[in-house]
Amino acid sequence: MTVISKSSDMNSITAKSKLAILGGPKAITLDPGDAFRWPIITSEDEEAVLEVLRRGGMSEDDVTKKFEQEFSAWIGSRYALGFSSGTAALQGAMFGCKLGVGDEIICPSVTYWASALQCFSLGATVVFAEIDPTTLCIDPKDIEKRISPRTKAIMVVHYVGHPTDMDPIMEIARKHKIKVIEDVSHAHGALYKGKKVGTIGDVAAMSLMSGKAFAIGEAGILVTNNLAIYERAMVLGHYERFGKDIQTEELKPFAGLPLGGYKYRMHQLSSAVGRVQLKYYDQRCAEIQKSMNYFWDLLEGVPGIQAHRPAKDSGTTMGGWYCPHGLYRTEELGGLSVTRYIDAVTAEGAVGCNPGCNSALHLHPVFNTCDVYGHGKPTRIANSDRDLRQPPGSLPISENIGAKTYHITWFKKFRPEIIKEYADAFRKVSENYRELLKDDKGNPPDLGNWHFFRHKSS
Repeated sequence: MTVISKSSDMNSITAKSKLAILGGPKAITLDPGDAFRWPIITSEDEEAVLEVLRRGGMSEDDVTKKFEQEFSAWIGSRYALGFSSGTAALQGAMFGCKLGVGDEIICPSVTYWASALQCFSLGATVVFAEIDPTTLCIDPKDIEKRISPRTKAIMVVHYVGHPTDMDPIMEIARKHKIKVIEDVSHAHGALYKGKKVGTIGDVAAMSLMSGKAFAIGEAGILVTNNLAIYERAMVLGHYERFGKDIQTEELKPFAGLPLGGYKYRMHQLSSAVGRVQLKYYDQRCAEIQKSMNYFWDLLEGVPGIQAHRPAKDSGTTMGGWYCPHGLYRTEELGGLSVTRYIDAVTAEGAVGCNPGCNSALHLHPVFNTCDVYGHGKPTRIANSDRDLRQPPGSLPISENIGAKTYHITWFKKFRPEIIKEYADAFRKVSENYRELLKDDKGNPPDLGNWHFFRHKSS
């Protein structure tokens, strides 16, 4: 990919233009058309859904089983199991790894709550680990000191599309004989050293809801090469499959009903869409990668901002670039807050840009004070023999990462003229940052969000 360096004399056209937030002309003027539209739904998707509807097959599993076979072949796993949501699929992965009463799972604090919270329903609890400030994923160097005799699994989240450094994590897991679960909800199709994420740990699960890069509706899927994990995940909530064909001996006596009492099968309207989307995903994903890499190439060397992506030619890629972010370097811009910076970019006409990322989960009340199931004490410690709660200051990188990140526009189509205008908007703000310092109110104390990625500044 072409790399465009920062101009040394700072005499670019953007540097000469007054910032739009201060009354100048906007850097972005072109109509983006369908450059941001996602998912791409065609008549082929519609016909696949109508076929299921017309024959009344919505609650059957014939289409879902075909989708599972095709998905497992695509990702490179032996087994795949469709779920009603990514949340359910991740719970299935936990159950598949025998996470139970009193057990612990290690998880990065900066992620969506569904990477961890379901462990409460299994009687287990979570221990949060620090993140790497460059990848924004769990820091392998922080994992081992979190392991206890109660640790059953590590939840690895390929956060906002960036693959986690898996090799050292797998080494730690094998050393301590614990399982590795990959949450691939943000990184469908991403590669880690040439291998698809989701095929490196013991089991992976992911959301396939309509906002994701691989989007088929409200659905999720689990993949693994381990038969016992697959069958345990199945019997958690797929009663229609829990019968005489089960091979795991410890499960056979309970055939006929789901052990978890859940009904978690994927809706066939979603799996019908999934089969069509899978046919075109690699092609569409390639266009997204071309677009997003072009955007960051245009901004190479611009002060204050840095691409959140793996090194070139490393064999590691961002997949579909779900919810793309950038890294913010306030010290290169005189201490300008990321909130003020993104406000200025937005004023230039950019859409989909917000300061911050997910707030650190270990600080949320549900992991500190909430008694979810009536134990008479916070659920986080209800089944534990020690107080695992992590107070403010315990994970400083996670707690402060919002001021060093921002959500950027997600380009689905390679429209270089559109992408260049967006890059110009960022370059213009960086080159004129001094004009923003006077009225900078700083970042709000609640920068980021526990549910979504965006913060609306006042």
